Amino acid sequence: MDPYKVIVRPVVTEKAVSLIERENRLTFIVDKRATKADIKKAVEEMFEVEVEKVNVLFTMKGEKKAYVKLKPEYSASEVAARIGLF
Repeated sequence: MDPYKVIVRPVVTEKAVSLIERENRLTFIVDKRATKADIKKAVEEMFEVEVEKVNVLFTMKGEKKAYVKLKPEYSASEVAARIGLF
């Protein structure tokens, strides 16, 4: 799967920003058909980081949300700044 089709958009909420700061996690809305492996590969390719773990859930709106934890040597804040979240 094309990484730019896997990641639909980043999530920018108060909770998402606090996860970036506290847990080194990024939050994205992703394609419903994407697997955890697809999401991991897409984030690693797009942002040149290494992913430790991916958790997914479906929102009440029917969107698929992914919480992507980066390995400790990478900064979620840096990635967020690069993609213009803050």
